[in-house]
Amino acid sequence: MTRRDRLGIITDGAFNATLTARLDAGVSTEGLSIGSFVIVEGEDHLYFSTISDLQLRVTDPVLLSAPPSAASTFVRDALTGTSTFAVVQVKPMLMIKKPSADPLAFVDTTARPEPVRTIPMHFAILRHADENDFELVFGREEGKFFAMGTPLVGADLPISLDLERLMERSNGVFGQSGTGKSFLTRLLLCGVVHRKVGVNLIFDMHDEYAFGKQSEDKVIVKGLKELFGTRVQVWSLSEAASRRPGRRVDATLRIGLNQIEADDVLLLRDELDLNETAETTIALLEREYHGDWLTRLLAMGPGEMKDWAEHANASSMALGALQRKLHLVERRPFIVPHADTKAIDEIVALLDRGIHVILHFGSDAHSLDHMLVANIVTRRVRELYVQKIEKYIESRQEADAPKPLMITLEEAHKFLNPRAARQTIFGTIARELRKYRVTLMVVDQRPSGIDSEVLSQLGTRVTGKLTEERDIEAVLTGVANRAAVRAMLESLDTKQQILMVGHAVPMPIVL
Repeated sequence: MTRRDRLGIITDGAFNATLTARLDAGVSTEGLSIGSFVIVEGEDHLYFSTISDLQLRVTDPVLLSAPPSAASTFVRDALTGTSTFAVVQVKPMLMIKKPSADPLAFVDTTARPEPVRTIPMHFAILRHADENDFELVFGREEGKFFAMGTPLVGADLPISLDLERLMERSNGVFGQSGTGKSFLTRLLLCGVVHRKVGVNLIFDMHDEYAFGKQSEDKVIVKGLKELFGTRVQVWSLSEAASRRPGRRVDATLRIGLNQIEADDVLLLRDELDLNETAETTIALLEREYHGDWLTRLLAMGPGEMKDWAEHANASSMALGALQRKLHLVERRPFIVPHADTKAIDEIVALLDRGIHVILHFGSDAHSLDHMLVANIVTRRVRELYVQKIEKYIESRQEADAPKPLMITLEEAHKFLNPRAARQTIFGTIARELRKYRVTLMVVDQRPSGIDSEVLSQLGTRVTGKLTEERDIEAVLTGVANRAAVRAMLESLDTKQQILMVGHAVPMPIVL
């Protein structure tokens, strides 16, 4: 450690508060910032800490009643470090086992940061955190570690996120409109593709990820298909989109009426304006016609509808209203009378080979399309993943283990609000953690609309600026040290600043 790196020594402190360090005589408070990262060198551990306060002090209060004049630079210099001095309050965030000074001792290269459970003794050295310290805490940008940005204050060094830990649990990308959620999501997806830690199934509802797009700064940002070529396949619901020059898709997906289940329709109750009797009516239809209930309902004439209502003890008016509203589903351009699961099974086969799949909706898609298709496709994908995991458990052959899959879902509150979370496959996936190696990346500007139980299961949250109180509280659901993390979240600027907290980072950090 050079003299320039050293800042001072620890003179006071408490485990439940902060540590007080007296700055060396040549160290100016103007060279330090609140939130900067520093290292406290204890006897056995290094304490990765942040500066929480700066204070000026004197040994004799008389000096304050008769301070030296501005011209008395010699007097001021003579007093500095003896009669006048500065202290900093530092908050230890993580502790790391200190490497042995013995060159022959065993070096544990796998040592990782751990929560702070003790404090250093008096006169422990305080110094700047350097590149090696950041790599020790956040990892070197290689392998499973992927750089997301640089600290807001202090060192201009890349801070990495652990992609393998990101894939282990469902995650959230949040922020109000204009904070760059789509860019953040694209960056995370690029990391997963580039570092080959898993595969992605991306529901590209607003044409954000598959192809190039102009940013708010008028810069064309390449899409995943352009960046990674054959490692990414784009499937479209729109025939027109598949013929557009420069935006060629690999396949077109069709959904059959026979693939639509009751929960898929009930998820659309707001989009279709379904009344309270719809659930009961659908249950009666399912009980009699099973998987063909929707096809049979849409084919009914007025007379047949009246006869069936009398037979099933149902309301003919409710049946007629349900039929009229479900004709909206039937008329969607990607809906066909009958389809098998081969297309979706092929998507899973691609994922199995390590090929990432983007389901592209096109510019004329409605939120009804997003919700219906995402629910149906994801349900089938999960069914196949459950089968693969069960086979893997039986065989114990690594070749049978499916690759970790992350499903990216925009406008997540539509699928994961308190009512829908109990009906959609997405709610099930979010609550399962990594049981079947399928996780979610939920992207939303209204996290308060997502079920609190789902929010509590999110492993990592990457968050831009939020101003609504309900949204801030929602993002902090299940987060430790809420007051400090909330202060970090509220300090964010609207653009190019994010808070990362959770399973894939060792500590909350603003970038």
